Amino acid sequence: MPGTIGGVRVGILDVGSNSVRLLVADVDDGRVVPVRSEREYVRLGIDAYELGRIGPKKLERTRKVARAFARMARNAEAERVETIVTAPGRQISNPDELVHALVASTGMSVVTLTAEEEGCLAWEGALAGLDEPPEVVGVVDLGGGSCELAVGTPNLGPVWVESFEAGGLRVTQEHLPGDPPSAATVAHARERIAELLATPTRPPRPDVMLAVGGVSRALARIAGRPIGRDRLEELIESLSSCSTADVVRRHGVSPERATTLLGGTLVLSEVARLVEQDLVPTRGGVREGAALALARARAAAA
Repeated sequence: MPGTIGGVRVGILDVGSNSVRLLVADVDDGRVVPVRSEREYVRLGIDAYELGRIGPKKLERTRKVARAFARMARNAEAERVETIVTAPGRQISNPDELVHALVASTGMSVVTLTAEEEGCLAWEGALAGLDEPPEVVGVVDLGGGSCELAVGTPNLGPVWVESFEAGGLRVTQEHLPGDPPSAATVAHARERIAELLATPTRPPRPDVMLAVGGVSRALARIAGRPIGRDRLEELIESLSSCSTADVVRRHGVSPERATTLLGGTLVLSEVARLVEQDLVPTRGGVREGAALALARARAAAA
């Protein structure tokens, strides 16, 4: 992995399909220590799917949330602050309008990540929390609009990276109508997810498969870690028979997370099958990777 010169506090605003999130963290010697974290569900991915663009109401909502989060980052004494845009910036017809709104509301630089950049940052951010990473590490970053899969080594970094338009929110919107969906609907969604995750070259088989993102964290609270493939199937069967309200009541997740939990679990089950490994939900991900990259940029400019 690239070296990091630490000793800096940075802020990352992460504009995703499900939510806008803030991470303020101290970066020191390749470690990312959170100072403040915030999240606001905005659901840009619904506009992206239904309209193909971000509509005025969602743009205004995003602008207000980004302005508030930028102020929080500065109040937390972040030396450098940056906004990153993930899947929404790649899946809409008006990305420039979204970027302009973010720049105007925060007064800071905005970077729209390519799919490969998102996968690499998620991989590095996940590994930042490991004391002794194994020789070959896989990371699946499941967001609302896309799913990134990266495999690499601590010395070389990610050597195999793919992105799939199989995010939890996108899969739910497109393939899982009904609350709860019918058995036939779930079966069809499984088939479509397998098609979406089909790749001409299979990923290298990792020693450990880390899973990051909101769905992975929710599943870790429900099922513990690691999550075996059999356990994922049990979760799918259970979630398939529950309404959103039942999921909230049984598992203590937010209504926003409950809405996409089945879709996300279906995607993660297919990933586990693809790499032939159980999943280890972990902290870290694209925001932590972006924090490391921002710290390196700050050190290089010093």
